Formats: sequence, C-alpha cells, structure tokens
Amino acid sequence: MCRWMAYKGAPVYLESLLFEQEHSLVHQSISARKSTVTVNADGFGLGWYDEREEPGLYHEILPAWSDCNLKSLAKHIKSPLFFAHVRASTGTATSRANCHPFSYKNWLFMHNGQIGEYESIRWQLDRMIPEHLYNEKHGATDSEVIFLLMIANGLESDPIKAVTTTLAQILDMMAAKNISEPLRFTAVLSNGEEIIAVRYSSDDKAPSLYCKAYEQHTVIGSEPLDLSNKGWELVPADHVARISDKGYTIEPLPNIL
Repeated sequence: MCRWMAYKGAPVYLESLLFEQEHSLVHQSISARKSTVTVNADGFGLGWYDEREEPGLYHEILPAWSDCNLKSLAKHIKSPLFFAHVRASTGTATSRANCHPFSYKNWLFMHNGQIGEYESIRWQLDRMIPEHLYNEKHGATDSEVIFLLMIANGLESDPIKAVTTTLAQILDMMAAKNISEPLRFTAVLSNGEEIIAVRYSSDDKAPSLYCKAYEQHTVIGSEPLDLSNKGWELVPADHVARISDKGYTIEPLPNIL
C-alpha cells in the first residue's frame, strides 16, 4: 500500500515535512509502520499550491529517498497547502503517468488502496468516464479512474456526494461481477482552499489515516510523522476529515450502499 501526507497552514518549505521529521514521508517510503508493505519504491509525487490557481506537480519513478531533484525542490518550494505521495504499485506499471497526485483544474487527488480485481472491470469503468474528461486520463491506475469519475459525479460542486456516488457505482459493478476482493479507499483531495480526506473500505481493513492539528498548521496522512504518535488522531473507518484554516473536523461518511 502507498503512503501519503497532506499539509495546510502557514507556508513552509516542503523539506520540513518530507525530510526533517522523525518519521517523515521519505522515511516511510523505506520503513512504513502502519502498512503490510514496508517499502514504497514505485515512484513518488508532489502537488503544491502557490500564487497560481492551478497547483504545481512533480512526478518521478525513482524511489523518493534516492532522487536529488526531490531534495532540491523540497528545499526551495514553499507552500501553504501541499500533497506528497510515495507509491507501492498494486499491479500497474511504474511510470510518471501512474504517480500521484493527480490534478484537474485547481483540484488535487491522491489515494491509498485499490479496487478489488480491477482488471475485471477496468473496461466498464473506463466507459463511465464522460467523453469530455477522457483525454484527462494519462495513466493506467484505478486511482486516476476514480478521480475522473468523481469529477463526472460533481466533485467541483459537492465533493462528499461525488465521493459516495462514485464508490457506490464501483461497488455495484463489483457486485455484478461477483468480485470478492475489497474496495479500499483512503484518499485526499483539495481545491486549494480546503482538504478533504476519506477513510473507507468495503471490508474491515481500511488503510490507515492520521491527523494532527498544530498551532499554525494541520497535517494528515497515512502515518504519524513521529514515532511516538503523540497527538495524532486516527480517523475512524467510514469517516471524512475536513481541514481548513481553523483546523480539522471528523464526521461520518454518508451511507454508500
């Protein structure tokens, strides 16, 4: 399973979260603690907001710990809201097009999880993407397909409804194909103003999600950024965390079925 983190608050240099924490995301890419997969070496990605409306993106297929470009970028990019993701592939190729986060206009999205037996319904899911969005599809991951379906289902006007509608569609398709493997979805998205993170699984093994509010910022991610876990709240399964300038709230995810 992948590892990811998102930040909102006073502008900071990315290196302060990606490299300098005791259990930073780069450290997690080598030694994840809350996952069955310890090493996440199938590429990484950054997405950040600055003075422009659309976010910046950087993707690379090297492991996060070995790319000198990431170290330099993180030392010089300062942002009030950014995403970072280290990837452990669930079957698709290691390529820049398959690295998270994904973007559309002013939106960013990244995901930890999978659609069970994705290849069995990939053709049908692709055909649910509207024609005007299909050229936005650049890679082969189930994560990108989920993102495009959420956009089609009204992400820009009602993100929570778009999430629940999309997951329900996928679950219906999986049921029609008698797929027994679970749909696991611990994901985060942002329009540049608010961060919305969801922890969901169709079984009882939703990928982990932790959140912590500091005095001037909030961090959410797959694992705490320190080994003590002090002050980090585990977001319950089937819940949504919403992060704004005032901190974060956690609320139940509306019923999908």
